[in-house]
Amino acid sequence: MNLPPRELLRKMFLAAIEAAQPEHCLPPHLPARPAGRTIVIGAGKASAAMARVFERHWQGPLQGLVVTRYGHAVPCEHIEIIEAAHPVPDASGGQAAQRMLELVQGLTPDDLVVGLFSGGGSSLLPLPGPGVSLEDKQAINRSLLKSGATISEMNCVRRHLSAIKGGRLAAACHPARVVNLLISDVPGDRAADIASGPTVADASTCAQALEIIRRYGLSLPQGARRLLETGDGETVKPGDPRLAGVTTRLIATPQMALTAAAAMARNTSVQTLILGDSLEGEAREMGTVMAGMAMQVRRHGQPLPPPCVLLSGGESTVTVRGHGRGGRNVEFLLALAIALGGAEGIHALAGDTDGVDGQEDIAGAFIGPDTLARARHHGIDPRASLADNDGHGFFEALEDAVITGPTLTNVNDFRAILIT
Repeated sequence: MNLPPRELLRKMFLAAIEAAQPEHCLPPHLPARPAGRTIVIGAGKASAAMARVFERHWQGPLQGLVVTRYGHAVPCEHIEIIEAAHPVPDASGGQAAQRMLELVQGLTPDDLVVGLFSGGGSSLLPLPGPGVSLEDKQAINRSLLKSGATISEMNCVRRHLSAIKGGRLAAACHPARVVNLLISDVPGDRAADIASGPTVADASTCAQALEIIRRYGLSLPQGARRLLETGDGETVKPGDPRLAGVTTRLIATPQMALTAAAAMARNTSVQTLILGDSLEGEAREMGTVMAGMAMQVRRHGQPLPPPCVLLSGGESTVTVRGHGRGGRNVEFLLALAIALGGAEGIHALAGDTDGVDGQEDIAGAFIGPDTLARARHHGIDPRASLADNDGHGFFEALEDAVITGPTLTNVNDFRAILIT
């Protein structure tokens, strides 16, 4: 190992982000040119960057509309870029969703619709179903984000309360051909969960969405409850003839990012073990479990000897009980540091590959053997910070935050534990 721990971890994180950049992963998947029109639609934190790359490589006329998070827009020549709020939706996203539906009206079998979707698209296309208001959607989103529900569970509820998600946008494109180019930010790379699947079929049901609401003890506005209980919020199902012309391609995934990070580590003579690209569960519990794995490596050289890195991806959850600033990656790190108790030779970085952990424009943070001691030197109680869900406050005070700015991609969480 010929790099300081923090430098190696940061280089691995940046390698993961670089592997998922649209400029690298999108061009090989360009569809064949149609006889008719080409219309580009999309939503997500990476969608504007995807649109720019598509424009640069497309031979022929095109038009389109893409919505991305505030601060994530990039200039395009033919595709209109709109910014909206994430993770709690706003009116700008709702207006963009309505315009997107109007844009794909009246197409023919000779036309092509290209869907550019990535993580974050669900909140950026908040077109409520009948009887549901934008204010209702905002309240439901806030409740889901605090509940500890998985991303799959959250998106199941969102799809069934929407007028555009769950295949509805694809149905509106019929009879045009639809080619989806997706950057996955979800465990298992399920297309229906990427941006809540506006242009793919959805096998989940209103009954399942209601069960999720009950499981987490959430309240629903009357209109939203009626939509689910009556089945009027049902999504477009597999086998629907309106989706017969839909093709979906995953152009970047969490596994691709982890593989790139592993290659970076091997270049410095450090072994890697990818634990999984779709790990889910409470962030603090995941931190405790992975501390035990790191200690097994440190003490016994199992499942591989130091120096090595344990890599993982996926999306943890946080059940918010405190009043801190989040987010899930820093909560994982804080729990990891507490469980390690200052063990020598163990360092870690965790961050969201889109550069935004929770609702903060901070990607994540570092920890090392001295993290707890430095916190106490600053008068900070690590366990109190964890109890208050204040990972960002904790690591910001130690100047250990990892800040990348908008990365213009999103393949979910990145976790790397280095044992020297």
